Amino acid sequence: MIFSLVLTKPRFHLDLWIAFTVQNWLLDVGRPVVMLLLPVEWFPLSRPCAAEYLHILYNITTPLILLKLLERSPRTLPSLVVHLGIIAVVMGTSLHMVVDTITLRLLQVGYQLHLSIRENPLMTNLKPSSLIDAFELLHYYDDTLGHLMWYVPLFLVLFLFFSGCFYHKKQEKMMPPAAWMLLLPNAAYYWYLVTEGQTFILFIFTFFAMTATVMHQRRRGLVPNSNGLFMLYSFSAALFLVAIWVICLWNDSILRRKHPGLIYVPQPRAVYTLHLRTNTQT
Repeated sequence: MIFSLVLTKPRFHLDLWIAFTVQNWLLDVGRPVVMLLLPVEWFPLSRPCAAEYLHILYNITTPLILLKLLERSPRTLPSLVVHLGIIAVVMGTSLHMVVDTITLRLLQVGYQLHLSIRENPLMTNLKPSSLIDAFELLHYYDDTLGHLMWYVPLFLVLFLFFSGCFYHKKQEKMMPPAAWMLLLPNAAYYWYLVTEGQTFILFIFTFFAMTATVMHQRRRGLVPNSNGLFMLYSFSAALFLVAIWVICLWNDSILRRKHPGLIYVPQPRAVYTLHLRTNTQT
C-alpha cells in the first residue's frame, strides 16, 4: 500500500493551523507588501532586500510546516516519498526566490508584469536581442518548473492530511470558534496561492478530490472532523473569492493577453502594475 491508516482521537490542531496561516501571510503574502512599503533606496540593487530575507525564511519554514502536517496526519507515507517531496519543495521555492529577486530588480527599472516578456518596453530595447531568450528561460524556471516542484507536494500533503480527517458519525464534532476565526485568513491565502501562484488547476483538482473523498466516506458512515471541515470550508471560500476576482477582471483585454487560453486567472501583481502603479521610465 502507498500509505497506512492510523486512527487517533479527533481534535482540532489549533497550533498547527495558526502556524500555517501566520507563516504564509507573513513570509509569502508579506513579501510584496514589504516591497511596496519600504523605499527602494534602502536596498541597493546588488544586495538582497527585505522581501528576499522573508523569502529565505519561507524556504526554511515551509518544509517544517509540511512535515508537521504529515506528523499529525493519520495517514502516513513512506519515508522516501516524504524526503523526495520535501527536497522538491525546497528546490521549487529556491528557484522561485532567485527568479523573483531578478523580477523585483526589473520592476524597479520599468518592467511591467501585465505584459509578456517580449512585449515589455524594457525588453524591446535589450541588446543583443537573444538575451530575451535567457529571461524567458528564467520565467520557465519560475512559473513552470519551480511552481510544479513547490505546489504539487504542497497540495498533495494538504489532501493527504484531509483524507485522514474522517471519523464515525457518533464522533462528529463541529468546528471550534478559533477555527472560524482562522477560516477567512486561510481562505484568503488560498486565493493568493491560486491567483499569484497560478495554481488553479492544482487547486481545483485538489478540491474535487476532497469533495469526492467526502462523498465516498459518507457511504461508509464517516464524516469530516473539525480539521476536515476547516479545510473544506477554506477551499470553498477561496474558490468563491477566485470567482469574484475573475468576474471583476473578466473584460480586461490587456490582462487577457497576459493570460491567454481557457483558464483566465489574473495575477494580483499584474493588476497592480497595470492599474495601480505609476509606470516608471527606464
